[in-house]
This record gives sequence, structure tokens and C-alpha cells, in this order.
Amino acid sequence: MVASLLARACAGAKSLLAFTGIAAVGGLLLLPLHGDGARWYGDGVFEPAVAVSGAIQAFAETPLEREQRAITEFIAKRYRVSDAAVANYVAVAYRAGEQYNVDPLLILAVMAIESRYNPVAESVVGAKGLMQVMPKYHLDKLAELGGEEALLEPEVNIQVGAQILREYQRRCRDTEAALQMYAGAFDEPSGQYSTKVFAERARLEFLRQKARKQQTV
Repeated sequence: MVASLLARACAGAKSLLAFTGIAAVGGLLLLPLHGDGARWYGDGVFEPAVAVSGAIQAFAETPLEREQRAITEFIAKRYRVSDAAVANYVAVAYRAGEQYNVDPLLILAVMAIESRYNPVAESVVGAKGLMQVMPKYHLDKLAELGGEEALLEPEVNIQVGAQILREYQRRCRDTEAALQMYAGAFDEPSGQYSTKVFAERARLEFLRQKARKQQTV
């Protein structure tokens, strides 16, 4: 009789331990679905798993997204602009670059020098927006995009700026000369403007190459 009771007690204990183990494993499996990405450390203690979520995000990114994210983070920090705003500028610059056959990093570098990524910047001579486009010289490009006032819209400004860069590159057959023309300093012998743009582009190119190397690891 005693032996029978002990056997039943042991069996019950084993069942309880097995159930506890299953519950613990199930809890761990469900953790990635937790709203704040928490980790479970036992005794009801949870801690946000920032590193884990970041790794999952990086793994899910395409190579192009990873490249654009690296560039976005650099620009946002360097120029103290919100990540969300810069991410949009970068994405639009890449699209415009592809559409008009212009290096997107060159477009972004021009933005940096012209406006420091201020979408509502206006100069005393009438240049507007991120790429400081002079509307009176490019009304033909603006006709179907909303006119002069549309230049304060980031996407329109970047699109028109990219068109202008490509037009000047074709005309000059040289990017340095095209940049000097863009700045209205074509006859300026020192090439200060193009030097600044190229220096900024070089910083972005370093990040692009670094991101691309990470993709192959």
C-alpha cells in the first residue's frame, strides 16, 4: 500500500516538472511576440531586448535598405535633423538618382552644402528648399510639379535638383564644372564649391562602402 502511494507521488511529481518545463519553453518561444521585445529572466522579470530586435531588423533589411540606413543615421547625427525626415530625403535622392542617372550621394552632398538639410531654406536671391533651386531659371521643370511654391516640398525639390545636376553634367561633361555651374560660380577659379561637395560626398561614400562590406560578411 505504501509502495503504491509512493509510486503515485513520484509519477505526479514527474508530471508537474514536465508541465513546468513545457510552460517555460513555451514562454520563451512567445517572447519575440511580446509588444516591447522583452526577454524573460525568470521570477517574472522582463527586460527589453533591444539588441535582439536590432539584430532581427538588420537581418530583415535588404542590402539597399542597410546602405540607406547607414547614410541616414550619419546625416541625422551630423546635421541634427530627425531620422524620419532624413530617411525620406535619402530614399527620394536614391530614386531621383536612378531616374536621372545621377549619383544619389552627389545629390545628398549638394543638399548638405546648400541647405544643411533644411527643406524650407530660402536665400536672399530666391533659391529655395533642400537643394536651393532658383525657380526663375527652371520654370519648365516646375510646370507639372506644382510651380514655384512646390519647391518647398522635399520630393519636388530633390527631383528638380537632380534634373538640374544631370543637365549640367551633360552640358559640361565634367562633374566638377557641373557643380560650379549649379552654384552659379562657373568662372570661379578655385572651385571652392565643388571641393566642398566632393568632400561631403566622400564621407557618404565611406559609409556606403562600409555598409556594402558588411553585406558580404
